[in-house]
Amino acid sequence: VQLQASGGGLVQAGDSLRLSCAVSGRIIRGHRMGWFRQSPGKERAFVATISRDGGGTYYSDSVKGRFTISRDNAKSTVYLQMNSLKPEDTAVYYCGLTSSIDGTQATQYYYWGQGTQVTVSS
Repeated sequence: VQLQASGGGLVQAGDSLRLSCAVSGRIIRGHRMGWFRQSPGKERAFVATISRDGGGTYYSDSVKGRFTISRDNAKSTVYLQMNSLKPEDTAVYYCGLTSSIDGTQATQYYYWGQGTQVTVSS
């Protein structure tokens, strides 16, 4: 199983970015997906998660109202739309795949993408 994250970049505060995570095969259909982020010297932190059918989403308080997670199982892809970006959103963003019902802990994930860098300048 391979997860390929893309869409990161350097933007200014207030800008938007959309991250994508393409998953090989059709395994995505039976699993919850999530996005996490990691800054230098810090642990990988939960950002958002989405249920297998896309009907349920959950966000960290720091991104709620600004970020939206979605998925297209036909394309085996999960997305993270990030609006109103702030300098504190700067991090490497990782997508992950899990069979957990919760999906808010990094330890629940057993497949990860390689990460994509998001840098927000003030």
